[in-house]
Formats: sequence, structure tokens, C-alpha cells
Amino acid sequence: MNLIKNLRPLLCGIAFFSLVGCAGVQPVPYSGIPSSSYLKPNAQDDSSRVPYRYSTAVNWRSYSNVMVDPVEIYDGKDSQFGNLSDEDKAALAEYLRTTFMKKLGTMFEPTVKAAPGTLRVKLILTGAESTKLVAGQVTHFDIFGNIYNGVQAVRGEKSAFGGSVSYVVEIYDASNNKLLNAYLTRQYPNAMNITASFGSLGAAKVGVDKGADALLAQLR
Repeated sequence: MNLIKNLRPLLCGIAFFSLVGCAGVQPVPYSGIPSSSYLKPNAQDDSSRVPYRYSTAVNWRSYSNVMVDPVEIYDGKDSQFGNLSDEDKAALAEYLRTTFMKKLGTMFEPTVKAAPGTLRVKLILTGAESTKLVAGQVTHFDIFGNIYNGVQAVRGEKSAFGGSVSYVVEIYDASNNKLLNAYLTRQYPNAMNITASFGSLGAAKVGVDKGADALLAQLR
């Protein structure tokens, strides 16, 4: 009896890690997006967040203006929205466009006119995971949840039952519509970010913020 009692925490821990080990979705090179045939598996260190990429040699400093298209919400059979409502999809799409416009506006002059020296950025929202209510918050205060999230934070991976956002970024030369760069990304907060665990879209929005910063760093 004492043996079972002593083993109970260990068994609970194993059950917890087994459960969260199966959680989460992995993005695919969605068949219905314009750049699908260009995207190839990313062999760089950031492949866990950017599993597919296409790039050409570009001097980003030769561009001074940027256009950001309205965000497309992908409706293909291989989309990964789970049970996310249409209202949440629309809210996340609007947040995606607003955030990227704000970030890109710090480096380029926003415009609505296609002309030489102008980039056109197309964003396609392809999937999202909402933070699991209660479970997503409790794991930050539970001993096994903290252990798991601590390991995930070191690995740069998602927290237990946490949310994420997946989207495609396509960057074109606005003057000739040539595809310069494209990638599929899945973004989420640091696994130890407790604040991001509150609100069903909190983690996804933090993921959008991180993704916008990553793009800006890539273009500098």
C-alpha cells in the first residue's frame, strides 16, 4: 500500500508527460496557398518554428516602401484551426495584419501603391491553437507542469496545453509581382510565459508579436 502511495506522484508525472507529449499540431505545406510549390523543408536552426521556407538573394535595403495585403484566412481542407470559431479567426487575422503593418512601418514607408522599391507582403492565416482553458493556466502552478514547461522553454518549444498560431508570409516585389521570399511559421510564447496562458487567443497573439519581430530582424 505504501509502495503504491509512494509511486503515485511518479505515475501522475508519467501520465502528465504522456498526455502533453501528444498535444499540438505541426504545420504542413498547405496545398492551397500560392507559394506552396516553392516551399521546401527548412534545414536551418529555426526549423521548429519555420518548418518550410523559400528564399532568393535579395538586397532588402533597395526597398523603401511596403504594402501589406488584407490577411487571408485559409479555408483549405488541410487548414489547422481545430474548433476555433469564425469570430476568433477574424480577430486573429486582424491582429496579424495590424501588428505586421506596425512593425514593418518602423523600417519601410507604408503605401498602397505598387511601384519600384516597394515590397508587397501577403499574410495567410493557416491555423491556430487556443490555450486550453484551466489546463493551460494550471500547468504553470503544478509541479509536473512547471518541470515540463521549464524543459520546453530551454528547447524553445511550446508550453503544455498552450496556444499557438500558424501562418504563411509571402514577400513580393510589388512592381513585378516576383516572389522574393516565403515561409510557413508556427509561433507561440516562451513556455514559462504565464501571462500568455490567459485568454483563449493570448498565446496566439504573443506568437504573432514574436513572428513580426522575427521578420523585421530578417529584413534588416
